[in-house]
Amino acid sequence: MPASIALLQGLEISESEWIDHFDTNVKGGFLVAQKVAPGMIARGRGRVIWISSQSGLVGIPGQPAYCSTKGAVIQLVRTLGVEWAKHGITVNSVAPTFVETNLTRQRLQNPEFRTFVLGKIPAGKLALPEDVAAAVAFLASEEASMVNCHTLTVDGGWTAW
Repeated sequence: MPASIALLQGLEISESEWIDHFDTNVKGGFLVAQKVAPGMIARGRGRVIWISSQSGLVGIPGQPAYCSTKGAVIQLVRTLGVEWAKHGITVNSVAPTFVETNLTRQRLQNPEFRTFVLGKIPAGKLALPEDVAAAVAFLASEEASMVNCHTLTVDGGWTAW
């Protein structure tokens, strides 16, 4: 990553920012899954689908908290999927690459950063929200009834590097 866009967050991130990342990306999702699981268990069927990130599978310079939390989500998917499978519940996640949204738009408007990102994606393009939605719809479908404990990358090949 070019020096002008790399952050030294490993040195600069505060403890409260670190905790906020984990509260949002890991704790919040876990508590929701914990709340909905009893109803799914009662029905003998359910789907829990998390949004992780390719950043949970590869390191992104300047993003130690984000990458760590998304990696934790992937481990929760594996663990809860193993635990809840006997109740007919599958637990999976979708791990997209960069999607231009309100949260990423400013960073992606930096030409140097955009070039870096697109250079990492063999498909040569950003993901669209529809790409992520299609992956979620598949994991929620009956066709995915045997897909469990899995993280489906929607990354144009980034994590294949």
